[in-house]
Amino acid sequence: MELEEMQIVWSQMSAQLEHQKKLTNKLIMEMIQQRFKAKIGIISKYEGMGAIVCFSAAILLLFQMEKLDTWYLMAAGLFTLLYLIVVPILALLSVSAMRRINLTRNSYRDTVADYVKKQKHFLLTQRVAIYFNFILLLVSLPVVFKVFKNEDLFVSNIQLMYWYIPVMTVFLILFSRWGYGKYKSVTTSASRILEELEAPGA
Repeated sequence: MELEEMQIVWSQMSAQLEHQKKLTNKLIMEMIQQRFKAKIGIISKYEGMGAIVCFSAAILLLFQMEKLDTWYLMAAGLFTLLYLIVVPILALLSVSAMRRINLTRNSYRDTVADYVKKQKHFLLTQRVAIYFNFILLLVSLPVVFKVFKNEDLFVSNIQLMYWYIPVMTVFLILFSRWGYGKYKSVTTSASRILEELEAPGA
């Protein structure tokens, strides 16, 4: 009888330990999920602020399009308008894809593979945006001049382009390298957080 009682007690203790282990693993997973989302949230915050600026500028430009009275100004205006709308949306979608990764739904290997895929897509989006920034650099200044000063830059002040383009190109290169480096650092840091999933046996 005592042996049976000991077996029952041992069985109950084993069940309690197993339950405790599951609760501990769940808490660890939740903490890792929160840290992961907080890390990606840094990118989301900056992209969100950038999107607000771009969308505000797009709305302003949209109501001033009639001022672009030549074909080249209209073409530049349309490119600028599309850039201000499309590029932020693509960036926000790629960030959102990373934030939606659920660490508890899949295995460790599948979760990491999913994140690596979405991380590469996000960084690719950023690189493409950088290349388009250089085009925007060239086409947006005539649009700004026409909208705010009602001057055709190619007719009235073309010499401005001679110093504006080199100065802004240098600034854009430095800023783009800095910003891309920061994003790459944050996404790599988020990847290291995911590596902690392997410890609790996820």
